Amino acid sequence: MNFSDRFARAFHKILPSPFAIALLLTFITFSLAGILTDDPLADNSRPYLVQLADYWYAGVWDSALMVFAMQMMLILVLGHVLALSKPVDKLINLLVKTCSNTAKTALIVCFFSLIVSFFNWGLGLVFGAIFARKIAEKALINGYKINYGLIGAAGYSGLMVWHGGLSGSAPIKVAEPGHFLEAKLGLISQSQTIFSTMNISVSLALLIFLPLLMYLLGKYAKDSKPEIELKPQTELLKHTISGAEKIDNSQLVSLVTGGLILTYILYLIFIPPETVSLSVITPNFINMSLLGLAIVFHQNFKSFLLAVDSAISGASGILIQFPLYFGIMGIMKYSGLTILMSDFFISISTTESFPVLTLLSAGIVNIFVPSGGGQWAVQGPIIAEAALKLNVLPAKAIMALAYGDQLTNMVQPFWALPLLGITGLKGKEILPYTLILMVVGAIIFITGLLLF
Repeated sequence: MNFSDRFARAFHKILPSPFAIALLLTFITFSLAGILTDDPLADNSRPYLVQLADYWYAGVWDSALMVFAMQMMLILVLGHVLALSKPVDKLINLLVKTCSNTAKTALIVCFFSLIVSFFNWGLGLVFGAIFARKIAEKALINGYKINYGLIGAAGYSGLMVWHGGLSGSAPIKVAEPGHFLEAKLGLISQSQTIFSTMNISVSLALLIFLPLLMYLLGKYAKDSKPEIELKPQTELLKHTISGAEKIDNSQLVSLVTGGLILTYILYLIFIPPETVSLSVITPNFINMSLLGLAIVFHQNFKSFLLAVDSAISGASGILIQFPLYFGIMGIMKYSGLTILMSDFFISISTTESFPVLTLLSAGIVNIFVPSGGGQWAVQGPIIAEAALKLNVLPAKAIMALAYGDQLTNMVQPFWALPLLGITGLKGKEILPYTLILMVVGAIIFITGLLLF
């Protein structure tokens, strides 16, 4: 048994489902708060364990956090819906024609997966998976060999840039009025996070070095015949519409509806301010843009709704897990556990080392909390508190968390499931290459945090 087989087997043996992990983390947080913190109320009329349960309950049903969960669900679902549209399918087919040998194909798939994922992670994840699948189908039809595992890893590489991109949970949330850490951090625009000199430099380095890495690996990779069934993964797009309401099948109605939404989006960008401002980019803005584009690209409501039905299952983890993470956050916030943990962070950090330690800790937390939004809810308050006390720019601390989350996505099986399902690959087939991507990514991220 090779290393990737052993690694994959260990992951499945050690880690239960993400939902079970969220429950386990809840019990651990509850226990730590009960042991390490004191009753914060002057009277002792209620047992402290009951108060901790109150804090958990308050976190689970926090209205602002529930809005956050819905925003993250829609970013994933609408991005997935857009990836299933005919224009995106045509774009992928055009790119497939440029692909021949494994090395060149891996470079192209990686490059475009990174580009698309920077704009939307749900779109990028499905785009990369469908792209890799179509490459394998082409190879099978034309009778030549490729390294399908390497190409699948290239299609998954977009998860290395998403949190530093336009749909990144932490940087877009802290730019939105009313976010749950506004009292502590204020509003932090994308000019300080996503479009900062540091993040642009890091993102460009990833865009250059990761595709080149895939190309070099492809030069020496062992090719074989892809083991897949020849059936299109975009059958949804070719669904024959019959018996539906005329309005659901009307291309004109779809174009007008989506066009009006996009017109309003353009108004938000260009009309109200004297100059174009990045502050307009919030989760709501991104989701409205995706909604307008998806309705236009699908050309009728029937196709759009079929795509939603196909995409919605991918958001089930967010729906059921986010409230548990919010409950963890409630316990930490109201019990004072956040202060204790941030003080520990401060005790082992300096102003210079804190961003790197944040990246490493975020990478570890991501193994257990696979959602970037859920991770921000749990880890964000600790990082914010420690950054302010160490005089580290909050924007830099936020990006350090984003980089750590991106980094271990390369070994976190949760978000690989949609890609594995579409491509028909096994985790052990892409893991050797995603591990290499992770190592190179770590060098780029840490260098960026130290230089800027």
